[in-house]
Amino acid sequence: MGNESSKTKSFGDNARKLIGKSGPSTSTVNKHLEMASKSRILQLKGTGLKSVPEEITSLAEVLRNLELSENKIREIPPFIGLFTQLKQLHLSNNCLESLPDEIGSMKKLEILNLGGNKLRNIPVTIAACTDLRTVDLSNNQFSVFPIELVSCLHLDLLNLNGNQIETLPDEIADLKAIELSLNQNRLHSLNAENLSKSKTLRTLRLDENCLEKSEFTRQLLEFSTINTFSSDGNRFQHKDFQDLPGYDAYQERFTATKRKM
Repeated sequence: MGNESSKTKSFGDNARKLIGKSGPSTSTVNKHLEMASKSRILQLKGTGLKSVPEEITSLAEVLRNLELSENKIREIPPFIGLFTQLKQLHLSNNCLESLPDEIGSMKKLEILNLGGNKLRNIPVTIAACTDLRTVDLSNNQFSVFPIELVSCLHLDLLNLNGNQIETLPDEIADLKAIELSLNQNRLHSLNAENLSKSKTLRTLRLDENCLEKSEFTRQLLEFSTINTFSSDGNRFQHKDFQDLPGYDAYQERFTATKRKM
């Protein structure tokens, strides 16, 4: 108990050091740091931060949820790797252009929210985050599918909406996600031969891309595990999709899924 009390006191002492560099008032920072020591959730969303305060490393062994969305952060420092107990990291709507390799040290991370930044790639070390279930990389600047994520074994959702991806790589065959969302990209190729080999994919969202109906091959429609396609706003009409070879098999999977809901 005494140790926790001394840590809480140090948060107040250190808070003053943050102000000139990061933006929020002393009282705001101090309040959030003190609350986080008890709740294990550090809430600094929309507080005007321009950098990640090093003082939060005092909570590295305590925090489970770090919320830094809607700030002006341009860089994630290497000390982020100290947060080995963290389960949720929220950094949406900042100014990030890259991530440090140390992010791979956060092996208990389950939710990674990086939407609305300027990312073009992610470190290969992300593959070490084997507990990841939700990854949001929407509205960034990816022109190539981030193959580093195909090694994540438990993904429920990989959100890549609003990027500039044109085609899917051969490694898509090894994707373990249940849902893959690629709305509002520049896709003209699905690499159906390999996409159909994914053993876990159930939902594929492809609205507002540049796809021809020929990309939805018989192999993809009939033999894949995908039971929900979303493909509005491409270079074909929905009625054309219904006429494709293999559509009946897909429709059976789709209907069976709806019955279970």
